[in-house]
Amino acid sequence: MCGIVGIQGLQEDASIIAMNEQIVHRGPDGEGVFRHRDNHLSLAMRRLAIIDLAGGVQPMSTPDGLYTIVFNGEIFNAPDLRKELENKGMAFQTDHSDTEVVLNYYALEGPAMVERLNGMFALAIYDRAKKTLFCARDRAGIKPFYYCDDGRRFAFASELKSILALPDFARRVDRQSLFHYISLMYVPSQRTAIEGVRRLGPGQSLTFHFSDRRLEVKSWWRLSFNEDKSLSVGQWRERLRATLSAATDRWTLADVPYGCLLSGGLDSSAIVGLLAERGADIKTFSLGFSGPGEEQWSELPLARSMADKWGTEHHQIILDPQSLLDDLGSMVWHMDEPYGGGLPSWSVFKFLGDHVKVALTGTGGDELFGNYNKFSGLERRFLPGLSAGTHAPSEDRFRRGFSDRHYYCSDADKRRHVFAGDCTGLIDTSALLYGHLAAQESEALRNRTTRVDFETQLPEEFLAMTDRFSMAHHVEARTPFLDNHMIDLAMSVPPSLRLNPRRYKQLLRDTIGDLLPSDVLDAPKRGFVVPLKLWLRDQLRPLVKHLLNPHRLAAQGIFRPAFYDHTVRPHLDGEADNTTLVWGALMFQIWHQVFIEQPSPQAPTWDLKAIGA
Repeated sequence: MCGIVGIQGLQEDASIIAMNEQIVHRGPDGEGVFRHRDNHLSLAMRRLAIIDLAGGVQPMSTPDGLYTIVFNGEIFNAPDLRKELENKGMAFQTDHSDTEVVLNYYALEGPAMVERLNGMFALAIYDRAKKTLFCARDRAGIKPFYYCDDGRRFAFASELKSILALPDFARRVDRQSLFHYISLMYVPSQRTAIEGVRRLGPGQSLTFHFSDRRLEVKSWWRLSFNEDKSLSVGQWRERLRATLSAATDRWTLADVPYGCLLSGGLDSSAIVGLLAERGADIKTFSLGFSGPGEEQWSELPLARSMADKWGTEHHQIILDPQSLLDDLGSMVWHMDEPYGGGLPSWSVFKFLGDHVKVALTGTGGDELFGNYNKFSGLERRFLPGLSAGTHAPSEDRFRRGFSDRHYYCSDADKRRHVFAGDCTGLIDTSALLYGHLAAQESEALRNRTTRVDFETQLPEEFLAMTDRFSMAHHVEARTPFLDNHMIDLAMSVPPSLRLNPRRYKQLLRDTIGDLLPSDVLDAPKRGFVVPLKLWLRDQLRPLVKHLLNPHRLAAQGIFRPAFYDHTVRPHLDGEADNTTLVWGALMFQIWHQVFIEQPSPQAPTWDLKAIGA
């Protein structure tokens, strides 16, 4: 696990160093730089040593010097791939580095080798003979990959802030991305919050040709549904149990200690139970808040029940919500892009960083098994009886029955009340989401809604947040539910069986139910409740009034000055509950100060509370 950066084109020697220094937190265990001056190429990385601690140093080249790689991630089938290559006569220089496996497989098969990789990765491989860079991102988008090409230089990085460290880089807000952000509270798709910077999507690759500066982006994998009606419910349970168990075992591959995040929910409990069933020695970590009313929604008792059942070494993190406010500036800097979603995971990884280097999480389980049954409203209200149908609803029905119901601000309201200037050229967020829903023919409606979440919210909100918050504290977060075999198997379950509109995750509950205490198995889905509504009216009130006042909004030219009186002031005065929209706008403004208004994108050292004083 590490962070990677690279430049091809006009550059100073200091540029690659400046990019790499922005991501020291991703790799405190070492660094490396590779230059090929004739081809104006520089590659660099920061290393968090997890596998083959003594070897695995990057950038890594083949003995003949034809190929050089920088690689971020872990390949969990690397031991098997290594045996295949050794059987073909290929020699290895390291003891068991997965980076060398990827490099050697590329030397043998070229870009097609990414289809063999089971794990999480973002990589760049330099082909000296062809004068190309081949870059790729894993299937689910667990690891990030940003890039830009301004005609003078092509640059890539694990984090956006590295690209912003390039000299003379113009930092301007991408209005289309911000338009989507206000609805979603994260930036979706391949555009980013900064004009001119893009990200590879999940399952995409990029080939950059030095000679003519041609850039080719392709999808090497996309979620597919291969429905298998031949198995009984009991057989599906057996196969899912065996596949998830094998995936969980695979994703513990490490030469350093690991732990498990245990929320008390179904997904993280399943991972802990499957590991404990095989006799693994497990450290578990759970988060709860102090303060009035906490006991009504805390999952600490459920997590403790699971830990007691299996005798794990259990750690409870009791957090004063105020401490999240103290770290808010750091969170914004590490996230890279505007984010108005959940923050408590920051504190979990902050604690984990003092105990383990690897943490298994249940991320991905929701998306595989229904994501809060978001599909059911669309079926019930607009397409009754069509759950097994293979056509998409109309775009208008999708907007009314899905996007306007599940997201935070409608496209119409954004145009009327939020954004200044001409918005006619901006694509509606509902249209963006509908593009994913209607992308493939002959998919059941329930599968179509799964695709929307799998290709948008999962990679660019949940996995992005997990990556940034874990790496900020030198922890590698792993997601066994997103193992290749688990994804493929889950997507072959008939949607009428995989997704139950009457009971959330029924199939998964039945699959792993014997591993969980009854109180965990039967508990309703919960989440961390951060008192944002009260924060905005109390501790954050001065900051809100400072960053969202009409005079600042008018000078900035992004939001309507009237946004304050229409949305912000009524919330502050208790006349309306506009928590999410005000919070999202505030988080954007903090991001804007850090990444646009500061002379350089450095980690903030200012006191957020003092700004509004």
